[in-house]
Amino acid sequence: MAQGRGNAAGFAVAIMLCLVVHQIGAAQAKIHKVGDQKGWTYNVATWPHRKTFKAGDKLYFKYNPMFHNVIAVTKKGYKKCTVPKGAKVYNKGVDKIKLVKGPNYFICGYPQHCQSGMKLAIYAQ
Repeated sequence: MAQGRGNAAGFAVAIMLCLVVHQIGAAQAKIHKVGDQKGWTYNVATWPHRKTFKAGDKLYFKYNPMFHNVIAVTKKGYKKCTVPKGAKVYNKGVDKIKLVKGPNYFICGYPQHCQSGMKLAIYAQ
């Protein structure tokens, strides 16, 4: 009988340890304000240089939704400033977007904004 209780207690401790490890991982995710003080604007393409991003981190896009938006695109959409069919469009002006592991691409979908440097390519580790 005592052995059964010991196993149950050990199982409970293992579950608690897993929850703590999960919480520590979640706490380590960072929120990066795109463009720092300038926000999501023109010529922001160089903003990620010398910054480190991890999968699970969030990008915080702040902008005036009357004049801009954020669209998650493919590498081709990023290079050619085109919006692929079915692309996710963000237009609230205060958007938080979770990074996935690998390349993440974003553009402004308003005419000529992407061509004017309102685009972002980020690699998350």
